[in-house]
Amino acid sequence: MNNPYRLVDTRQICESGVFQLREDVVEGPRNKRFTFSVAQVKSGSSILPVTRDGYVYLIREYKYAIGRTSTEVASGAMEDGESPLAAAQHELHEELGLVARRWIELGTVDPFTTQLVSPNHQFLALDLEQVRKDPDEAEVIERIKVKLDEALRMVMTNEITHAPSCTLILKAQLWFNTRSETGSISSPS
Repeated sequence: MNNPYRLVDTRQICESGVFQLREDVVEGPRNKRFTFSVAQVKSGSSILPVTRDGYVYLIREYKYAIGRTSTEVASGAMEDGESPLAAAQHELHEELGLVARRWIELGTVDPFTTQLVSPNHQFLALDLEQVRKDPDEAEVIERIKVKLDEALRMVMTNEITHAPSCTLILKAQLWFNTRSETGSISSPS
């Protein structure tokens, strides 16, 4: 489908660190004018590390914006010039103290398509090795380890509500369920 809007005017409302907010005036269908507020947040990567015996590592962290603790996959913003995979590798080490020898890219999700531009790149991390955690100064992270089936249950019962985490856990379950190769990882069930 072609873009039905023509940009008439744009103005920057706010810019702060990883966040920008602008307002666009567009001419749309039947020559009517519309105003769109568009928030842009740095792109990021989310990672679900999976052990050979079907366990996954998640994080539990108090999230200031929502005012409560959230259980999630490891995630973080991409630095300028950083690839999605490099960001994923960095976050896995920083937040969980893990490195992976095998990476599976499971695509990208757009958390909200109407007003937010913030693509999230999703990865499975396999063949894991423990290393020293290197958390960000502002983060207090608890590492938890559960079976993939338990993480899936947590998504379905709203114990995990972080959208990229929900999507990645569901994609991971489907990826494992539809694999034709049995490889080095046992079934996560």
